[in-house]
Amino acid sequence: MLLSFRVANHRSIRTDQELSLVATEFNDGSGRETEARLDGKPVSVLPAIGVFGANASGKSNALAALRFMRRAVLESFADWGKHPDTVPREPFALDPEAREETSFFEVDLLLGPRDHKTRYTYGFEVSDECVVAEWLHAYPSGRRQIWFDRETGRPEDEGGEFKFPGSGLRGRKDEIKELTRPNALFLTVGATLNHPQLAAVHRWFLNNLWLVTSQHDVPARTEWTREQLTAKTASAHFRERLIRLLATADLGITGLTTDPDTGEVQLLHRTPTGEAQALDFWREESLGTHAWFAFLGPLLNILERGGTLLADELDSSLHPRLAAEVIRLFQDPDANPRIAQLIFTTHDATLLGPSVAERPLDRDQVWITVKKNTGQSDLYPLVAAKVRKDDNLERRYLHGHYGGVPRVGAGEFARKLALLEGEGKATA
Repeated sequence: MLLSFRVANHRSIRTDQELSLVATEFNDGSGRETEARLDGKPVSVLPAIGVFGANASGKSNALAALRFMRRAVLESFADWGKHPDTVPREPFALDPEAREETSFFEVDLLLGPRDHKTRYTYGFEVSDECVVAEWLHAYPSGRRQIWFDRETGRPEDEGGEFKFPGSGLRGRKDEIKELTRPNALFLTVGATLNHPQLAAVHRWFLNNLWLVTSQHDVPARTEWTREQLTAKTASAHFRERLIRLLATADLGITGLTTDPDTGEVQLLHRTPTGEAQALDFWREESLGTHAWFAFLGPLLNILERGGTLLADELDSSLHPRLAAEVIRLFQDPDANPRIAQLIFTTHDATLLGPSVAERPLDRDQVWITVKKNTGQSDLYPLVAAKVRKDDNLERRYLHGHYGGVPRVGAGEFARKLALLEGEGKATA
């Protein structure tokens, strides 16, 4: 599971920003206990956090940064090798100096069996040409072991200088180092060569991190979900859970059928006579039904694996009631026993709730993004604003007490256009 993510110099994120999923003293019960300890204290992890903010404030870029890190870990050995002196990064574009500085990415993870999880810190810095730094630290007994530190990575260094202090990282380190290009990650190369310790961290990026966007990838997610239903190895448990969530969403759906020859899926709907009627999925189902069906595949997969689901603009594809229930699904220990995690971005202030009883999120599960006058995004937790437990978070957020809302006055659009029309008549 994910404890925290840090990023700097990626898209609108200029300076070092951190997104934490560790429960704080402001948590009112959603935090889930783990076996890990930080600074000698037991760690409780959050199963869900929401990132709120105005349009173009950097919400999506925070998730895009984690997606870039995933792609780097999965693709740097093979795909980046097609352009050996290039790293396909996206530094902050509004300051020319940012192009000369590195982009930074780091995750803090808890991996392993439920009763024996180990904490890992993995990160790297990249320039336009190469990997400048890379590190992996493990805490198998609560104390840090430096498995490797890659301190430099200039092209002329042939991949950089590596240090392997201690005996934490075992196996073919020198062979992996020799195969690591200046623009490839040591972790990627090691996992490609089936190094067991490196593969375990690599596997989290491969299997347990999934980004879904509002409408852009609905067809691909729909197809993936359909394949999970129709494949020869299809799970009856997956099918039953999918049908149950489809039926519970008040879409009029009672079940589904799959064609064994074509693999096509048809959803069954209630009729006035009480019989079930199948509808053509692509021609007769609504866009909202498509969105919910496409969302359920990744959601159920992440719940099963205990991974992390990144949902960009959760409110764009789901009704606020459905979005709130998705959050509550991740919060529920019985429905989410593996502590799968949901990180979502949204504009929907109703998810903050007018009261403690009505909101699905605790105070430390809410994060805010703001865009500064320089064009760079800042990310901070709501609790930095010293909120009280009984505050009406929805109203105070919309009134701008916490930041993260557009600085637009009531009626300002109309006044601007009216003023423009008046200026046009005056010059006519």
